[in-house]
Amino acid sequence: MDGQGIGSWLSRRAQLTPAKEALVDGARRLTYAQLDQRVNRLARAFACRDLGIGARIAVLSQNRAEYVEILMAAAKAGLTVVPLNCRLAPPELSFVLEDSGAELMLWDPALADLAMATLGSRAGLGSIVLGSERRASADAYEALIDAEPPTEPAIGPVSLETPHIIMYTAGTTGRPKGAVLCQGASFWNALNLQLALDLTSADRDLLVLPLFHIGGIGLFTLPMLYVGGTVVLQRAFDEGETLRLLRDERISLFFGVPAIFLRLLGHERFSREAFDGVRVVMSGGAPLPPSLVREYHERGVVLRQGFGMSEAAPSIATLDRELAIEKAGSVGRPVFHLEARIVDDAMQDVATGEVGELVLRGPNVTQGYWNQPEATAHAFAGGFFHTGDMARMDADGDIWIVDRKKDMFISGGENVYPAEVEGALFELPQIEEAAVVGVPDARWGEVGRAVVVLKKGATLTADEVVAHLGTRLARYKIPKHVAFVEQLPRNAAGKVLKNELRAQGA
Repeated sequence: MDGQGIGSWLSRRAQLTPAKEALVDGARRLTYAQLDQRVNRLARAFACRDLGIGARIAVLSQNRAEYVEILMAAAKAGLTVVPLNCRLAPPELSFVLEDSGAELMLWDPALADLAMATLGSRAGLGSIVLGSERRASADAYEALIDAEPPTEPAIGPVSLETPHIIMYTAGTTGRPKGAVLCQGASFWNALNLQLALDLTSADRDLLVLPLFHIGGIGLFTLPMLYVGGTVVLQRAFDEGETLRLLRDERISLFFGVPAIFLRLLGHERFSREAFDGVRVVMSGGAPLPPSLVREYHERGVVLRQGFGMSEAAPSIATLDRELAIEKAGSVGRPVFHLEARIVDDAMQDVATGEVGELVLRGPNVTQGYWNQPEATAHAFAGGFFHTGDMARMDADGDIWIVDRKKDMFISGGENVYPAEVEGALFELPQIEEAAVVGVPDARWGEVGRAVVVLKKGATLTADEVVAHLGTRLARYKIPKHVAFVEQLPRNAAGKVLKNELRAQGA
C-alpha cells in the first residue's frame, strides 16, 4: 500500500475479480469492473473542475450507489469528502460548508428543497445533482461521467496519509467539530475488521446506516470493497424491506444501532429465518441493552456488540460471538491494530475492573479536528486520543463502557453512571426507550431523573420503576424523579439530547 491510497483497491479488484458484484442499489447492480470505470470517469471529472489534492467536496444524499462512487473517486483524486447530514437544517449545513471550506456540493434530487435552501446561502459553491437531469445551476452527474474516459486517471501523489473524510461529529452542545480521517484510517479500519470478523470476498453486507455517518462508511462499506465483497444498499431503513433484503440478497453481514434491532423485533414479519445466512449481526452507536441481546438469542439470532466512534473510522472494539450472551453489555476487546488503555486523570492505568477514561492510539484514529488546533491538542493530551468514555477492562481484556465522562454525576459523594441505570430500566418489558440524567438536589447535590418512553399500549408507574430498580441497584443510583414522555429529544444524528433533559428537570 506504500505510495498508494485506498482508491487503488478498485483498480486491483477490477483486475482480480472484474465480474464480481460490488454494489447493489435497488435494480442497479455494478460489478467491480463497472464500478472502477465509473469511479475513474468521476475522478477525471473532478480534475476537470480544477479540484486539486486536498480540496473539499460535500455530499448531501441518501444512501445510493453514487455516494460510494464519490467516496472512491475522491480517494483516487486525493480529495476530501465532507458528508452532510440530511437531517440538519439549512443553517446547520451552511456552517459545515463554511467551516470545511467545501468547493463543491453533490446532492440527491430527492433532497432538492434542502439542497436549494443550503446552496442559496453559499454563493460560488459548485453544484452537481446526482442522476442524469440538470437542475437549476447544478450540472448533471451522469453527463459529467459520460464525458470522461474510463481509464485510470493520472493523479498524484496520493497516499494513505492523504486526508479523505472530514466527519463532523454530532455535538449535543455547541458547534460540531470536523474529525479528519486520512485514507490510511479507512485502510486500517478495514484490516482491523477483517481480522476481527474474518471478512472475505464471499461476504454480502446490507447497509442500512446512512453513509453520512461514519458507521455507514466504515461498517462495512469500505471494508467490503477492500476484501472484494458485495454491498447491498438500502436508501433508508424500513423494517419490512430490511427483512426482505436479508433473505433475498443472501446477506452475511448486518450492522445496525439498537433502535433498528428494536424495530425489527417488533415488526410483524420478523423471523429467525430472515437471519439464517447472516453470520455477523452486530450493534453499535449506542448502548445495547442486554435484555435485547437475550430477546434475539431466544429467537435464535446471536446479536453482538461493537464499539466505535467517528474519530476512529470507526472501529475500536468487538465482542466475540461466543461471548455475546455471557458478556452481554461488554463491547469486547480492542481491534488488532489499536492500543486501548483505561486511565485516570493523571494518564496512569487504573487497576483491572476499575473505572477510568478510555484512551486510544493507532493508525485508524483521526489526524485531529479540522482547523481546531486547541481542540486537537486537548483530545491528544498525553499522546493518546481521549474518547470521553468512562470504562473498565476485565481480567480477560474485554471493555465495558460505563458512560460518557460528561454524563456522569455525583450524588451524595458517589459517582453515578446513567448508562448503568438505563441498562436496568431496559429490563422492564414495558419500556421502549429511557434516558437518565443528573439534576440539582438541595440535599444530595445531584440526583437521577429517569425519562421513559413506554411501548405502545403498555402501562407503568413511577413507583413500579423505582421498585424494579431497587432490586438491582444501590439506593444512591436509583432516580429520585421518573417522567413519562412520548419521545426523547434527539439531535440530527439521533443521539439523545441529555442537556435538554437536564434543563427540563432543573
